[in-house]
Amino acid sequence: MHQTCCSLLPELSEQDMGRLAKIFQLLGDSKRLQLVIACLEKPQSVCCLSELAGMSQPLTSHHLRSLREAKILKSSRQGKQVLYELDDHHIRHVILDLASHVQEPC
Repeated sequence: MHQTCCSLLPELSEQDMGRLAKIFQLLGDSKRLQLVIACLEKPQSVCCLSELAGMSQPLTSHHLRSLREAKILKSSRQGKQVLYELDDHHIRHVILDLASHVQEPC
């Protein structure tokens, strides 16, 4: 059964296409995708994300910086900790829709 999308595709400039491609490139890395998925429900600390992804804190921070620069995640400071969460609801929809898609029977 075909469902209609929640919105029509807007006209994209070359710059928009480049930004969109960059987002897919960043999410194409399984470790970065794992970091984003870990932030779906609630903000996460770098320490927690590092442990979840099985990466060193410096490497985790490097990935998080890239995700933040692409506006996939955003950060906030809570005392001495930096917490990461999804930048907005669009990212949540992309992840959830694609996760549902890969679980559909062939």
